[in-house]
Amino acid sequence: MTPSSNAPVPVFKLYGETQHWPTPDLLHCESIPERSRLHDWRIRPHRHADLVHILLIDQGSVSLELEGTRHELQSVAAIVVPAMAIHGFHFSPDVQGHIITLAKPLAEHLHTLLGESSTLKKADFFRLSLAHEQTRITTLVTQIDREYRQPAPGRSLLLEALIQALVVELSRLGHAVGSPKRRYTPRQNDKGQQHVEQFQTLIETHYREQPSIEWLAGQVGVSSAHLNMLCRQLAGRSALQLLHERLLLEAKRQLTYTNMTIGQVSDSLGFSEPAYFTRFFKRNTALSPRDFRTRQSQGR
Repeated sequence: MTPSSNAPVPVFKLYGETQHWPTPDLLHCESIPERSRLHDWRIRPHRHADLVHILLIDQGSVSLELEGTRHELQSVAAIVVPAMAIHGFHFSPDVQGHIITLAKPLAEHLHTLLGESSTLKKADFFRLSLAHEQTRITTLVTQIDREYRQPAPGRSLLLEALIQALVVELSRLGHAVGSPKRRYTPRQNDKGQQHVEQFQTLIETHYREQPSIEWLAGQVGVSSAHLNMLCRQLAGRSALQLLHERLLLEAKRQLTYTNMTIGQVSDSLGFSEPAYFTRFFKRNTALSPRDFRTRQSQGR
């Protein structure tokens, strides 16, 4: 059911959930049944402020709601849902496939590499009717899933290479001669959405400097109060929370994947002293940076 124009569209942190991003990785991969069966195969219409979904339907079907339109897709099909697009799914109970979720820093990096040919900025779906299309896309998704679940040396490099190859393949499908143009851009509050997207781009460029919200709002061309209102309305968090979430994600990544000391991590993220960084980290994770690093190393 599509939400009414007066009802707020929920903002999810992950596919079907309001919980925080579960890992320091910039990529999350799981089978579609893993989570959708917990929701009786239906994910109600929602949006993500800073995540991009790529779905591959290997078996079964899905009723896709995308920016107010409904599409019935049978396997084999691929779906791309960019940040801020309103979308919902109703899967058949026999569905098989995967959903890959990209955090905004990785999605922006891939979009920069591919330029305007990238398929990550606008919603799209592809019916993979040709055998060679199915083989290429399915093989890449299977490799991503296997590498994601069984970490090994060079994991992050290989995952980035595989996801880049997948995005290239999907972008080619979207630009193929004769390919129907089904792309959708978010409809609601277009100007406000542009402001939030510009703000998120500024965060990605300047988060290590920990700029003030007033300065960032000025760069966007709005007041800090208006920016906060837009962020809460469209992203479900305040402007400061969005900045802090990016800092926290990078702190988790550095603590997990580098040998930098706590002080070095603190300095690299613009904190005036390690004690302030430790308080910030513990307030947001309930763990000290040292305890978080220990737990991550034990679980790898």
